[in-house]
Amino acid sequence: MIASASRYLTPPQLAERYGVDPNKVLGWIRRGELAAVNVATTTGGRPRWRVSPEALAAFEAARAAGPAPHITRIRRRKDPNVIEYF
Repeated sequence: MIASASRYLTPPQLAERYGVDPNKVLGWIRRGELAAVNVATTTGGRPRWRVSPEALAAFEAARAAGPAPHITRIRRRKDPNVIEYF
């Protein structure tokens, strides 16, 4: 089922929503972090990106803050035969 075109958001709309520059949103699209559809009329022309609500939800879920990962640190064993002067 295809979503209606009015539900799709443009990069400037997303930039306003998140309080960032539109170029930042375009960077997310170029890097593949944010899925978007090019609705330009010509294939070689300037891209006109649209982001679906489903793609936006997946993007937000991937960037959602979670608990910090627990890092187990391995201590180096000191060699009893080595004398440290410092």
